[in-house]
Amino acid sequence: MIPKIILGKGSTRRLIAYLFGKGAANEHVDPHVVASWNGFAPDPGRSPHRAPKDVEKQLSTQLDQPVAMLGSGAPKTTVWHCPVRAAPEDPILTDTQWAEIARRVVAAAGIAPVEDAEGCRWVAVRHADDHIHVAATLVRQDGRRPRRDHDIRAVQREARRIEKDFGLRRLRPGDGTAAKRPTSKEHFKAKRLGQDATARDVLRTRVRRAVAAASSEAEFFTFLQATGVKVRAKTAPSGDVTGYSVALPGDVNNQQQPVWYSGSTLAGDLSLPKIRRRFDATTPEPVVGRPTNPWHQATAATERIPHHLTHSTDDVAQGQMAALGAALDLLPLASPAEARGELEQAAVAFERATRSRIAADHASARALRRSVQAIWNEPTRHGDGAGLAMLLDAALTAVAYAMHWHRTRQHAQQQAAAEATLVRLQTVYAQVSEPVLVALAARAPGPQAKHRYAYHLRRAVPEHAERILGDVAWNSLATVLAEAEATGHVASALLDQALAQRTLDDAHSPARALTWRIRRLGERHVPGPRAQAAKAARHITGPGVAPSPPRHPGQRR
Repeated sequence: MIPKIILGKGSTRRLIAYLFGKGAANEHVDPHVVASWNGFAPDPGRSPHRAPKDVEKQLSTQLDQPVAMLGSGAPKTTVWHCPVRAAPEDPILTDTQWAEIARRVVAAAGIAPVEDAEGCRWVAVRHADDHIHVAATLVRQDGRRPRRDHDIRAVQREARRIEKDFGLRRLRPGDGTAAKRPTSKEHFKAKRLGQDATARDVLRTRVRRAVAAASSEAEFFTFLQATGVKVRAKTAPSGDVTGYSVALPGDVNNQQQPVWYSGSTLAGDLSLPKIRRRFDATTPEPVVGRPTNPWHQATAATERIPHHLTHSTDDVAQGQMAALGAALDLLPLASPAEARGELEQAAVAFERATRSRIAADHASARALRRSVQAIWNEPTRHGDGAGLAMLLDAALTAVAYAMHWHRTRQHAQQQAAAEATLVRLQTVYAQVSEPVLVALAARAPGPQAKHRYAYHLRRAVPEHAERILGDVAWNSLATVLAEAEATGHVASALLDQALAQRTLDDAHSPARALTWRIRRLGERHVPGPRAQAAKAARHITGPGVAPSPPRHPGQRR
């Protein structure tokens, strides 16, 4: 059950007219009062012998009477409006049940405490099966103002208790960091125009992608405009830019003017000051030496996220998840067309997991941010799908750790978002990785080479060896080992390096995890003769251990 508090000025006349009207899309069916402050307030929906407009005026006049008595001493904010909506899968509640819910909501908010005859005047109107609107005035009948400190949190807590008492869908408690939901009006407008998403949701996605892709404020605004978004800067008298608003082409109001959304109304972390802090913390460093594969860099940075979530401070962990969210925002733009839809849904789901009350240390995730930007700038550099599959394999583990991190800190909504992301990523990972693994398996080396690799696996990681050897990805792993050997690497040393990078205990498929690790290690610079000799010396077996089987000359490709 979702309650949403909206404050307004003036009288309740316009609000009452809206609640008993047809609605923007004729969605108001049989509007009528289900409860009120005195139990017998005028009901425009149940007064067949009087004109509805006259009854609406009578109702709003009675609601506003305590405010009118104060005259010029009345507060500026006088209207309290709270829609309360049930979930689509909830049973249809009766008017009596909605009346009880309304009374509990106004009591929790401090509008009309239980057994307080001098509380504020209020009315609950139902015009659909799944929700009611509670309208109230913010002056008590004794002329005082209601004590409604933290009414949003109080009403949310009461909603959780109502869900339990009425057997409704149990929502997870939030922490006030979620992005603002589209209003009912925005949903109806999108539906009327035949659009799948509201303008607010589309703009939030585009702004997040621009933040992820940009390295500076100027680039951020350039990227936004390149996606067709209208941008309007907010400037101080000094001429300094202090904020921004965005609008979609064609999204206009009744006056045919663009509908503008400020960054902060899209999401708390999309305000210009917070975007600037992120840019300041993640300014790219100059590249030294030859450029490396950005897919490999991004995968390596993503593989370090579980360590940060386990051993680093909370601000560093939060920064890592914010960077992972930015990576998921950009990944659909650098992926095959068939994978984009699922990746976009994964990014939308994980967006909620990137924010909490903990301030993020964005500087700690500079490497992941830079490497993903490099992928986005040149998405076709490694277009065989292997780079994407490697990154997704690492992201699956990172998201699983993020889910656990949020669970231990009782971030219920963020935990649920990570769970939903995991399901999406598992689907797209299977779709992307399968053709790459099949192509690798088709180039598998002969039995002697595979026997030698299996021998080292049983020695190096006995607890996982048989599971790896029985995995369908075993032939793919053998292929990347053979190809690495062909370029001068020592297969046993590469296996040891790959096993030392991270435990395989949490890997869904150890064979696939090792395949991607070996693939990355094998593409690195081949060690020189001295380093090769040192590695070979380290792999000489000790006393009492069977020697490694001899290498057949024909095994190297």
